[in-house]
Amino acid sequence: MNKIAKILLLSLGMVLVMAVPVLAADAADDAKPALIEFSNYFGVGLTVLGAAYGIGKLASSAYEGMSRQPEVAGNIQTAMIIAAALIEGFTFFALFICMG
Repeated sequence: MNKIAKILLLSLGMVLVMAVPVLAADAADDAKPALIEFSNYFGVGLTVLGAAYGIGKLASSAYEGMSRQPEVAGNIQTAMIIAAALIEGFTFFALFICMG
C-alpha cells in the first residue's frame, strides 16, 4: 500500500471517529439535521485539503523549474503566483458554496 493510500485511509478513519457524536446528536425542530450540518464541514475540509495539495504541487514544480533554468526564474515565479491566486479564488468560492 503506497503512502497516499495510507494517508487517505487514516483520514477516512479519523472522519468516521469524529462523525459519531455529530450523527448521534438530536437536531432541534427548526434546525438542519445533524447529517446535513456535518456534510457542510466535510466539504470544507475536502476543499481546503485539495487547495493545499494543489498549491504545494504548483510550488514544488515551480521551484524545480527555477532550479533547472535560473535565467527564466522571474517568468516562472510570475506564472506561479497567478496560478496560486486562481487556486485560492476557486477555493474561496467552494468554501462559500459549502457553507451556504
